[in-house]
Parts: sequence; C-alpha cells; structure tokens
Amino acid sequence: MAPRLVVVQVVLLGQPQRVVTTKSYDGFTDDERSAMKERAKELKATARRASSAKKGDGETEVLEKIAELPEGEREMAERIHAVIKASAPALSPKTWYGMPAYANKDGKVVCFFRDAGKFKERYAMLGFNDRAKLDAGSMWPVAFAVTKLTAADETKIRALVKKAVG
Repeated sequence: MAPRLVVVQVVLLGQPQRVVTTKSYDGFTDDERSAMKERAKELKATARRASSAKKGDGETEVLEKIAELPEGEREMAERIHAVIKASAPALSPKTWYGMPAYANKDGKVVCFFRDAGKFKERYAMLGFNDRAKLDAGSMWPVAFAVTKLTAADETKIRALVKKAVG
C-alpha cells in the first residue's frame, strides 16, 4: 500500500503553519477491505430477507458464489456443499464475508469454505468457527487445507460436520 499524505496544521507562537508529512498505513489490506464490504452487503441482504420473509435465498447466494470460483475450486466447493447439506440438514447455507458458509438455527456460522484466491493463499480451506463442537482436549484443528477432494476426504468432512453440529 502506498504511503498516504497527511496534512497537519500546527500552531507555532500563535501563527498557523501547514506541515505535510507522509505516513505509511499498516491497516487492512485491499482483500480484507473487500471482504468487509461483502460482509456488510450480506448483513443488509439478511435484514431484507428477514423483513420480506423469503426462504431459500441463502442457498441461492451460496450457489452463486460457488459458480464464481475458478474451475478446480468450484468443483471442490460444489462437492463440499453437497456433503455438508447431506450430513447436517439443520445447517443453513449463507454467504459469510463473501464465502460459502453454513449456519446453525441461530444464524451463527459453524463452517465455511474459503477459496485460495480469496486472500491469495496457496490452497482452499474448510474452516470451522467456535460454534462448531469439535473440542478434543485442550487443542484441536479448526481449519483444513483442501487441494483436491477424494472420497476419503468427503468421508472425513462428513464426520467433521456431523461432530461440529453435535
């Protein structure tokens, strides 16, 4: 990110002086800002859905997001979507920070799929939030790298999702 120009007005001995400095900003990246904007849109859409009492829009939004993914990741996301829907019918599809996600009856995200391109990572990820009941001792994984999806991987995901829902 390029340094930002900051104009500061300083008063010295009663006389205003303008001082121009450059200051670098180590805040949010462009990708993070984009994800936050997507989340704001999602929250507005959720509020509109609630007020108009439409059902099924979350499913449509998730399928649209999946359709936007690059081919290899789209196929993985479609299969993961199918596995989660079959394994945990109580979870509702929704988008979350622009990612396909699955929420409990309270609307809290339990798990999500993040494509590699979202934050320029080298692999896609299946992640679980704190609502997921995956606790195992004092430490347990909450995210899994996904580079391709095998039948054995689908079985693991099925078991993880069932456990996450409890």
